[in-house]
Amino acid sequence: MNNATLSKIGTIFYALVIGFFGLNHFIVGTGMQKMVPSFLPGGVIWVYITGACLILAAISFLIDRQARLAGLLLCLFLLLIVLTVHLPAVLNAPDASARRFPMTNLIKDTGLAAAALLVASRKS
Repeated sequence: MNNATLSKIGTIFYALVIGFFGLNHFIVGTGMQKMVPSFLPGGVIWVYITGACLILAAISFLIDRQARLAGLLLCLFLLLIVLTVHLPAVLNAPDASARRFPMTNLIKDTGLAAAALLVASRKS
């Protein structure tokens, strides 16, 4: 299998994962509301907006339209989530056991941001 085929298959898998996370924002939106930083007014609306953005990025990757832009924007979005949601949760956790879940999300979203850059760099 050549690199272009592997890249396309990887992009499809990644799009399905991102699309799942986007749908999850709508399925359990009110449960995710507590993760919205307190400096953002509106609460749950941000969960739905980010869910829609994740779904749109996934669609862009699947149909290979504006995939570079979607990958760059998705990377930026995920890094903002790492810095404004997950990192403060890690730093404010009272002990090591309370840091485990936020640290897992921080690592996961950092990896997803890196993958978004790979999708953005992919040649169609």
